[in-house]
Amino acid sequence: MSFAADPAFEAASAFAADWPLCQVRVQNDARFPWLILIPRVPGAVELEDLSPHQRALLTEEIIHASAVVRDLGALRGAPVDKLNIAALGNVTAQLHVHVVGRRRDDPLWPDPIWGRPGAVPCTPSALRTAIAHVAAL
Repeated sequence: MSFAADPAFEAASAFAADWPLCQVRVQNDARFPWLILIPRVPGAVELEDLSPHQRALLTEEIIHASAVVRDLGALRGAPVDKLNIAALGNVTAQLHVHVVGRRRDDPLWPDPIWGRPGAVPCTPSALRTAIAHVAAL
């Protein structure tokens, strides 16, 4: 069995890079700097489906993604106040981790963003900039 990202990710995010463990995608929502990490482990649904080494690597990639999300917020002129990190998987079962930059003045603060309507697509230029920033790291 080989790795393939669930097609559901194509609808709302764009491929940015392959890190040692994860495919990294930029969520196409201008309201938040937002990355999705998808471990390239066929059939992985839960953290327990990863080896101990893969879990450790995922943790390091989440920390790296957190710094990248902060960078993306700064590039937008909107520094991140808080990071939201979650592996929900209720809609798309394939194991993936969201790393989202939040601001106290964002449209959903202080509520969670999960499952909320109102995504605002990024401009093509902003999406290209975010992808290029992730790909360069």
